[in-house]
Amino acid sequence: MTAPAESGGLERRFLLGGGAMLPLLAGTATAQPTPATPAHEGRSMEMTLQVNGQAHRLALDSRTTLLDALREHMGLTGSKKGCDQGQCGACTVLLDGRPVLACLTLAAGVGTRPVITIEGLHGRDGGLHPMQQAFLDQDAFQCGYCTPGQIISAVACVRQGHAGSAEEIREFMSGNLCRCAAYPQIVAAVQQAAPLVEQG
Repeated sequence: MTAPAESGGLERRFLLGGGAMLPLLAGTATAQPTPATPAHEGRSMEMTLQVNGQAHRLALDSRTTLLDALREHMGLTGSKKGCDQGQCGACTVLLDGRPVLACLTLAAGVGTRPVITIEGLHGRDGGLHPMQQAFLDQDAFQCGYCTPGQIISAVACVRQGHAGSAEEIREFMSGNLCRCAAYPQIVAAVQQAAPLVEQG
C-alpha cells in the first residue's frame, strides 16, 4: 500500500508486521551504531602458573580466567567451557587439591598453588587414572563433554571422604551437570574407583 508523496519528495511505504503498521522511509540511510568502548582495559600481568607439574610463564590480561588461560594460552583443552557462568561444572579443575570452577577463577589469583587438569591425571604406571578407567568400565558418559569435569570432581569426592554412600556421592557431585543424564553410571564409577583412589 502506498501513501501520497510528502512535500519532501519521499515516498512513504508501509509494511504490515506483527499487527502494526511500520513506516519505512525509502532512500534514507540508517545510522550505524558506534561500537562501545570499554570504560577501562585490563592490564597485562606476568605470572607463572604451576599446571600438571609444569611451570607456565605467561603474560595475561588481569581479567583472564583460569579456564581461558588453560585453553587459549597453554593448549590444555580438556577443561570445557560449558556455561561460562559457574553453573555446569564442565570446567572443574583441582586447585591445591580442591575442586574449583576454572571459569570463575582469575588466573592472576592462582599464584603458585598447583593446578591439576584432566590432562594431569594418570595412574601410578602412567596409564589411566583409576577414576578414568572406572568411567570407561561403567559407561559413565555419552557425549563426553562434561566428563573431564565429572572425573576431576569425582577424584576430589573420594579424596575428601565424601564417597561413603551413593547419596553422599550424588550430593558432592551435584554441581556437575550431565545433559545426557548418565548419573547412575557416574555414581557407580565413583564407587568402583574409590578404593584405588583412597590408596594413592
